[in-house]
Amino acid sequence: MPHVVRIISTVFVTHDVKRFVVERPVGYKFTPGQATDVAINEDLWRDRSRPFTFTNLPTSKRLEFVIKIYDDHEGVTKRLGQLPIGAELILHEPFGAITYQGPGYFIAAGTGVTPFIAILRDLHRRRKTKGCTLLLTNRTFHDVILDEELIRILGDQHFLKVFTRQGVIGFTERHIDRDLLVALVQDFNQKFYVCGPEKFVSDINGILLSLGVSSQSLVFES
Repeated sequence: MPHVVRIISTVFVTHDVKRFVVERPVGYKFTPGQATDVAINEDLWRDRSRPFTFTNLPTSKRLEFVIKIYDDHEGVTKRLGQLPIGAELILHEPFGAITYQGPGYFIAAGTGVTPFIAILRDLHRRRKTKGCTLLLTNRTFHDVILDEELIRILGDQHFLKVFTRQGVIGFTERHIDRDLLVALVQDFNQKFYVCGPEKFVSDINGILLSLGVSSQSLVFES
């Protein structure tokens, strides 16, 4: 059943990623890590829904989405980025296979970190982040979403950043590959949560399986 909600606030959290806070329908429930299909309640846009992940706590009175805005073509996210406060969105029912199944390594590329934001916020609220590490790859330091908050949640030792296009003092300029995972991961007998572009997820899962990780220990959107 679709739900029509209004945008309450919007703000850019990086140069091309925007946070949307919207109304929460009565009785609307989701599990941290899940997403929903979102459409804009305007002519020409109602049938063009796209999946976006909830980033708010499950107990929040409002819903929140953190969305990358692609201004280079006339798509859904560009139109989303233009919407004013009070504009309406259409939400559908929550879905998704990425849910918390115990402490482990969270590995994300770019906005693939969004399912992990809700999970880690919820764990932090319940003081259960022990044993969790986030390994995030972005093009540059300026692309990191909610950097300060994630440092507060996990600490510098458990929030690891890899940059592919910019050398930043104190960080690593490289891709997440087999050598890096061998160097960083002390224990491959734990849960691994993987999210990002389809090829990224496939490549990382393949490396983890080759390193002895059980397929049952991989949590990702298939």
